[in-house]
Amino acid sequence: MSENCEYRERVLTMDTMNPNVKRVEYAVRGPIVQRAVQIERELMMGIKKPFTEVIKANIGDCHAMGQKPITFFRQVLALCSYPDLLEDSKFPEDAKSRACRILQACGGGSLGAYSTSQGIELIRQDVARYIERRDGGITSHPDNIYLSTGASDAIMTMLKLLVSGEGMSRTGVMISIPQYPLYSAALAELGAVQISYYLDEDNCWSLDISELQRALQEAKKHCSPRALCIINPGNPTGQVQSRQCIEDVIRFAAAENLFLMADEVYQDNVYADGCTFHSFKKVLFEMGPEYSEKVELASFHSTSKCYMGECGFRGGYMEVVNLDPEVKVQLTKLVSVRLCPPVPGQALLDVVVNPPQPDEPSYDTFIKERTDTLATLAEKANMTQDILNQVPGIKCNPVQGAMYTFPRIHLPPKAIPEAKEKGQAPDMFYCMKLLEETGICLVPGSGFGQRDGTYHFRMTILPSKEKLKIVLAKIKEFQQHFMEQYS
Repeated sequence: MSENCEYRERVLTMDTMNPNVKRVEYAVRGPIVQRAVQIERELMMGIKKPFTEVIKANIGDCHAMGQKPITFFRQVLALCSYPDLLEDSKFPEDAKSRACRILQACGGGSLGAYSTSQGIELIRQDVARYIERRDGGITSHPDNIYLSTGASDAIMTMLKLLVSGEGMSRTGVMISIPQYPLYSAALAELGAVQISYYLDEDNCWSLDISELQRALQEAKKHCSPRALCIINPGNPTGQVQSRQCIEDVIRFAAAENLFLMADEVYQDNVYADGCTFHSFKKVLFEMGPEYSEKVELASFHSTSKCYMGECGFRGGYMEVVNLDPEVKVQLTKLVSVRLCPPVPGQALLDVVVNPPQPDEPSYDTFIKERTDTLATLAEKANMTQDILNQVPGIKCNPVQGAMYTFPRIHLPPKAIPEAKEKGQAPDMFYCMKLLEETGICLVPGSGFGQRDGTYHFRMTILPSKEKLKIVLAKIKEFQQHFMEQYS
């Protein structure tokens, strides 16, 4: 090796790398989760802790937390993956017919073949029919459906199309606070301007149009607001928007000429009495042509949540409404760069939107598994809010939907300066201490955004009922000890 090569500076350094990437933060898999993984390794090495296992209540990973897969979905995927099983009498005929239909739509009759970049046409047709059934017959066109690698991929793709300009003309995107950190991370990566609007914690995390107006007017001083993102049901806050609220949001978007992005991946996860999921697409079209022919909308769904919980297959879709035809060509070009979404994920999505029907052999088992899964989640949602609200210093809003609770925690006076000494946000300090003392991994509210001077954590309701009771009991005991220690 020559002397020049030996001392050659690296091309890619922290100084030369893309500065936008350095601004990206994703709390759901941030430092506290990395520490949880280290602790798991330490336990395996025999290092003594005041607990015997790490319980990860930080992420909505259903099957990792013990939720059982839906039998019919896995049967069809098994048949698609290994078609020789089609000769096996243990598989029901409706699963076989679904698998054959999907395989006939795949290149070479194999899940291992690329699909078209927008997704397999047959599956897009099935998604469109599913949306029409969900929305009471409102037309959905397969050409407006884009299959994706989970909902996250489609959200990122749409944001890429929206972001442009420099300085005052730079795209601003309105996102809720608290928010799912995909949005803040994506905007940081793209160099867009984040426009934060705050949900109303005192009113079950409701959305107030006057707060949207405040955030928008403030943002117009330094950027060009172009899009409004809504998560319904909410993550991390678990609220379910009323129809009236959705109508108000649509009117606001129309009046302010904003592109609407509706993240609806928890649409089957609605638990509270009196709450119903309304899709933005359905409400938009029921408001009449004044809105349905004007407002641009992209809505997103996924196989990762609801009763499916199939996070690892990375299946999802986006439906676009009123998209400029020339922009649609550019969208199709953009998704083609990545060739296609995972075909097994597309196959899974197909059986989600085309499940067993009442006259088919798998119907009864499917309905029982689906109903039991959602009923168990509803029970755990109620149990979580009831127990947390009994703990002094913790206030938990009703978990109306989704898979999380986002309780507010009161931190005693001495805790905040100690957190600052450690260079940590106060709720990060709280959650890190909880992890070290109990083995419970939660995500601090600062990773999702919150009003100044308030502190929260996000916790999934996914652990089994028995394990969830242990988690809640440990949080209660820790909170009492923490309050005594730092008061």
